Amino acid sequence: MKKSILSLAIMALACVSCSTKTENFTIAKNSIGALTPTTQVKDLETTYANDSIVKFVPGGEFTASINEIEIFEKGGKKLLTLTPVTVMDSTSVIRTVQVFDPRYKSDKGISTLSTFKDIQDHYKISSIDNLINAVVISVNELNASFTIDKKELPSNLRFDMSLNIEASQIPDSAKIKYFFLNW
Repeated sequence: MKKSILSLAIMALACVSCSTKTENFTIAKNSIGALTPTTQVKDLETTYANDSIVKFVPGGEFTASINEIEIFEKGGKKLLTLTPVTVMDSTSVIRTVQVFDPRYKSDKGISTLSTFKDIQDHYKISSIDNLINAVVISVNELNASFTIDKKELPSNLRFDMSLNIEASQIPDSAKIKYFFLNW
């Protein structure tokens, strides 16, 4: 009887830790894991206590505006790059989050491994911006921007930045290059 109670307790604890782990990788409009638009830089040490945090320290006139904080798993895998609103301010909140790890997924399953078709099938596209080397797909429902390299587009769309690119012109199989949350 004691063994079965102990086994049940261990299984329950394992299930709780599994659900918590999944929640750490959930993307929503105003959160990604434990991060929210009100998370301050000083809170990152607690939020990512089991991970490695690398803060860029500006040192010259050319790097004074660089303000990125990178989050790595202990094994070295890059998870996120965070950009605070204010440089060198521990009370600053996070402005953008760049997602690298495919375990971060929206409630509709969108991750860095998704394609344009996945985005289009699950979310209303708010805008498509034509940049030099990429198109940026904005989804207001998530406060997200998905960057697709122009190499994924037909050749007639790659070089003219004045073109108004429509969703119907982007191949379903176009892969996400970058995935940002913007607050």
